[in-house]
Amino acid sequence: MKRFILILTILIALPTAAQERITLKECYQLVTNNYPLVEQLNLLEAQNKLDAAVIATSKLPQINLNAQATYQSDVIKIPIPNANIEPLNKEQYRATVSVNQLIYNGGIINATLNAKAIQLKTKQQQVAVTLYQLKQQINQLYFSVLLVQETTLLLAAKKTQLQAKFKEVKSAVKYGVLLPASDKVLEVELLKVQLQINEVENNKASLIESLSSLISKPLNKLTLFQNPIITTQLQGALNRPELKLFELKKNEIESFENLLLKQKAPKLHGFATGGYGNPGLNMLDNYFQPFYTVGVKLNWNVFDWNSNKKQRQSLAINKSIVANESAIFKLNTTIKLNKQQKEIEKTAITIAANQVIINLRKEVLQTAASQLKNGVITSSAYITELTNLYEDENILVKNKIQLQLAKANYNVIKGQ
Repeated sequence: MKRFILILTILIALPTAAQERITLKECYQLVTNNYPLVEQLNLLEAQNKLDAAVIATSKLPQINLNAQATYQSDVIKIPIPNANIEPLNKEQYRATVSVNQLIYNGGIINATLNAKAIQLKTKQQQVAVTLYQLKQQINQLYFSVLLVQETTLLLAAKKTQLQAKFKEVKSAVKYGVLLPASDKVLEVELLKVQLQINEVENNKASLIESLSSLISKPLNKLTLFQNPIITTQLQGALNRPELKLFELKKNEIESFENLLLKQKAPKLHGFATGGYGNPGLNMLDNYFQPFYTVGVKLNWNVFDWNSNKKQRQSLAINKSIVANESAIFKLNTTIKLNKQQKEIEKTAITIAANQVIINLRKEVLQTAASQLKNGVITSSAYITELTNLYEDENILVKNKIQLQLAKANYNVIKGQ
């Protein structure tokens, strides 16, 4: 017998143990890992590697191949009588290979690579900001499911209570204690409750489908959404990813300012050219011959009509704009936090009042149940008191969920 009871207990517990559970924290993690925008992080990094490889080629020798064939209407002639110097051919041919090697450019390449690296971090942080902002959407869906979940439990409890009372009243009608049709009123109310349960279940299915799509994880109506216990830390600094984004934007601007300064430096190249042509470097030698030249070349734009300076001034304005955007963001976030804090305090007070009302409603319903049993009141009067209790319990559940939602939103706004 004991063995049978043990097996039966295990079989009853299996559906509960197998029931899938999910938490708010898991939803945050899943949307951060699975949202399609995450793929951009890899794409941005791959793009940056290609850009950096292209920029780094500037340090390598640049090789050019040129070939040309020309016909000239006239050529150089030596006006010396009896010099017996053969005139140049009007057809001329030349093929050359040129090699240019950067020797010094003031560090432009390294500055450009540094600017690209910071630019990558800025773009990646922008993705992180967008992903973080999805948390409030997760909050809304998750706590809406919790509300529906709790509402379903209340409706089920109401249905159970009505069923018990329906049997009691039906028996009383049968033996003439209560008026005929008293049980019909309860039967109608049972049908209404079932319709409410169906409507709530449909709403829950829609919410779960939306949340499932957002976090890219299969969920169903049997999934148990755990009610989180959320605490808020009212003191402390903001820790939003947007603040890091503003800082990276500032660093990016500074990297481009540094790049503009490097562009003012002189540039030194070494070069070598080898070729084969007719004529060669000796214009008076009218035959095909090889030739070469080697040397260094300095290029320095001494005066650019203050173009570089104006570009740096424009970047300085951009930096001020970013600082202004950061200050506005902090101000707006502080306002939102204050508003959310007031919402938390107000809801907490409301919940305390709700609890008192429900306790009184339960006493009234207990009295109404006794009166119905003794035929003092009608079934309609009893249903009115039962509905009043259910509505107040529903308000209490709603306020409790709203309190947790307000706390979750507060943490998201603050960046906790």
